[in-house]
Amino acid sequence: MSAFKQPDFNDRQSAAVKARQAALAKFKAKPGPGDPEFDRKQVERVALEEARKVREEQRRIEKEKRVAEEAIAKAAAEEEKRKADLAAHLAKIAEVEALEASQKAARDARYAARKAAKKAKKSG
Repeated sequence: MSAFKQPDFNDRQSAAVKARQAALAKFKAKPGPGDPEFDRKQVERVALEEARKVREEQRRIEKEKRVAEEAIAKAAAEEEKRKADLAAHLAKIAEVEALEASQKAARDARYAARKAAKKAKKSG
């Protein structure tokens, strides 16, 4: 096995020249404006760009639709919660009124009993 030979300046310079020439040949090999291959690729690029714009627009529309549906669902849920809270509040009010009515009836019954007892004591 031979030892590693460090490339000298001339070797590096010739390698750089060859690399530049290869890059230039590759660039020149590509079709330019007016070439049918270039025009075909340009048409494909434009078609792909238009298709991408259409897809982005569809995604944007779907996102707006989804956001609107979520807002509607959220509003409906809030409305249902508000109705449930109102129903619970009304039920609590009715319960308090029923309790107050039963307490008043009991109080009136005690008052009537006391009055009847006084009347019975006077006449009796």
